[in-house]
Amino acid sequence: MYRMVQDFQRDWTMEAEMTQNMMAALTNDSLEQSVASDGRSLGFLAWHIVQAIPVIMQQAGLIIDNSDLPHEPPTSAMDIAAGYEHISRAFLDKVLSTWTDETLLEEISMFGYPMTRGQVLHYVIVHQTHHRGQMTVLMRQAGLTVPNTYGPAREGWAAMGMAAMP
Repeated sequence: MYRMVQDFQRDWTMEAEMTQNMMAALTNDSLEQSVASDGRSLGFLAWHIVQAIPVIMQQAGLIIDNSDLPHEPPTSAMDIAAGYEHISRAFLDKVLSTWTDETLLEEISMFGYPMTRGQVLHYVIVHQTHHRGQMTVLMRQAGLTVPNTYGPAREGWAAMGMAAMP
């Protein structure tokens, strides 16, 4: 849970950069990759991250304009990456310009559950992290290089001339 807007800003900046790196690693051909024919595709998951931010935040009373983003996942990896960059910046800008340390402590009803606004900000981050993890599996299946996140990915170890940790 966040009690200070500055702490959220620091964490979101790092998390958004990691997610942006993952979005930038996608290719048009990789967007249809899924575990099973009835499973979510890589493109769907990436676009879900983009779309979920304004949906979740609307429940918390913070309106982020996403009217220029399509509802359906784009077929262009570059468009998905651009959409994420736009919405992640708009999200941070809106939090910084609207909420204060005091408003983070206010309790609201979020999807029927009591939460503070600081908890909602934490939820957005863990939701995004959850789907990034799903994306790494599909990225590997699609033959893409998985960017480093909380430490080196297999490719990151190789770039440092080291064997990947077992």
